[in-house]
Amino acid sequence: MYPTDEELLQELATGARQATAQVYRKHYPTVMRWLQSAGGSEADAADLFQEAMMVLFEKARNPEFRLSCRIGTYLFAICKHLWYKKLERDRRMPQLDVALEPDASAYEDDLNIHREREEHYAQLDAALESLGEPCRSLLRAFYHQDKSMQEIAAAFGYTNPDNAKTQKYKCLMRLKKIFFNAKALE
Repeated sequence: MYPTDEELLQELATGARQATAQVYRKHYPTVMRWLQSAGGSEADAADLFQEAMMVLFEKARNPEFRLSCRIGTYLFAICKHLWYKKLERDRRMPQLDVALEPDASAYEDDLNIHREREEHYAQLDAALESLGEPCRSLLRAFYHQDKSMQEIAAAFGYTNPDNAKTQKYKCLMRLKKIFFNAKALE
């Protein structure tokens, strides 16, 4: 258990599963009860909460982000916003014949796309791991931690941001080479 929301937010930023599980245990039931009272289903609640968690995760990874309320309040506000947005979108769309069964192949396609994307990310992560230092840390600093070239230059000992940018480009080209060579071997 994380004593403060700040500590929990820091752990979420690192992708800690325990932190994610704690947020789900603590805040998902509230969102689900509210959504069901607002005419939504349990599936709607799961979808909205997942989207809200993605927003929170991205925000937590941004060092500039400061949470000005409790995590539960933040997630609830996002879910509420997404629900009202969905209702508005559904209201504008023509109603489909409810007697029609959903096409099972559409679900299968979505699952396949999701699996392919997960596999792609796993391969990219493996390529990043095999890249070695300092490239791995430099690319993570830029893409994951959103650090500026000025910050990267200072942290990695480059003489100026342009040198850091050149090195980042070289590292990115090495990563692409490793990634696409690994894909070609499949």
